[in-house]
Amino acid sequence: MTDTVKLLSLAVATPDNIILQTDAAETASRLFSDRFQDFKYLARVFESTGIRKRHLARPLSWFEEPHGWQDRMGAYAEVASELFRRTATSALQRAGIDAGEVDCIVTASSTGLATPSLEARLAGEMGFRCDIERVPIFGLGCAAGISGLAIATKMAKSRPGAVVLFVAIELCSLAFRLDELTRPNIIATALFGDGAAACVLRTGDGGIAEIVSTGEHLFPDSLGIMGWKIDDTGFGIVLEQSLPTFAETHLRGAVAGILERAGLLISDIDRFICHPGGAKVLAALETALDLNEGSLDIEREVIGDYGNMSSPTVLFVLERTIAAGLPRLSALLALGPGFSASCITLKRVS
Repeated sequence: MTDTVKLLSLAVATPDNIILQTDAAETASRLFSDRFQDFKYLARVFESTGIRKRHLARPLSWFEEPHGWQDRMGAYAEVASELFRRTATSALQRAGIDAGEVDCIVTASSTGLATPSLEARLAGEMGFRCDIERVPIFGLGCAAGISGLAIATKMAKSRPGAVVLFVAIELCSLAFRLDELTRPNIIATALFGDGAAACVLRTGDGGIAEIVSTGEHLFPDSLGIMGWKIDDTGFGIVLEQSLPTFAETHLRGAVAGILERAGLLISDIDRFICHPGGAKVLAALETALDLNEGSLDIEREVIGDYGNMSSPTVLFVLERTIAAGLPRLSALLALGPGFSASCITLKRVS
C-alpha cells in the first residue's frame, strides 16, 4: 500500500429552497431602497455577479422578518445537520465505505455555531464509531474548503489506511441583516448562497486523485479585507471593495511561494480550480495567474447556479471538473479571511 493520500469520492448538496436572482433583486429593493440612499447604485450588483439562482436555508419570506441569534442558530443546526447527513452519506456510498469504517471527521463551517458539533449530533444516526476522532473547524471562511481538506489530508497521511471524512457546510444566507444599511450587506444579498460538500480520503491505491501538496499564505496587515463582525443580532459581513485589486496585485507571488515549497512552478499546473468568490474576483484570478480571459469557465457556471456558498463552493467546481475530465496536475485555490490564500495540488489517478 502506498502512503500517498487519495481523494476517493466527492459529493455535494444544497438546501431545497431556490431563489432566482431576479426575485432576490426585487425583494432587496423592497426592503432597502427607501432606507439606503445608495441602493439604486448598488442594485446593479444583482446583474453583474452572473448569478442566476441560489439555494437558501429558509424560504425567501423568512428573510423579510428580523431574526436574532436564537432563530439563526436554530435554523443552522437544523439545515446544516441535514446537509451533513446528505453529503456524508453520498460520499461514503460513492467510496464504497460504511460509516462505521470512518476513523476521523473534519468539519469546516464558519456561518453557524453548534455545540455539540454537527458530527456529534449525527454520530448515532449515521453509525459512526464511538472512538471516532472529530475535528470541527471555524473561522477559515471561503478558504476552508481547501484548508479543511488540507487538514483532513494530514490526518489521513499520519495514519496510513485510516478513513477520513471531510465535510464543508455553509449557510451564508443566515447572516442576512435587515438592520445593516451598508454596502457589504447589500452586496451579500446579491452574492451568497448555501451548500455543502463532503470528501472521503485514505492512503493507498485507487481513488480519483492523489493529493500531492498543501499550503497556505497569510498576508500581513490584511485583517480588514474579509470576515465577520459579531453583535447581538448575529454575524455581520466584512467585505472590502479592494479585494479583487488586492488579489490581482498580491496573489501570484503567494501562490508561487506555496507551489515552490512543494517543488512546483505555476507553469506546472494544467488547471487552477478556483473558489468563485464573485465575477470581479474571478477576473482578478485570471489576471494574477496569467490565465486567458474566460479560462475559469466552470467556476462561472458554479457561481451562476449557486452563488458564493463560501467554503464548499470550490468543491462544487472540483466536482464538475472531475466530470469534465480532471487534468494531469491541478491546483485548488481559494482566498479567505486572514487575509489568506489556500492551495492544494491534485494529480489525476490514471
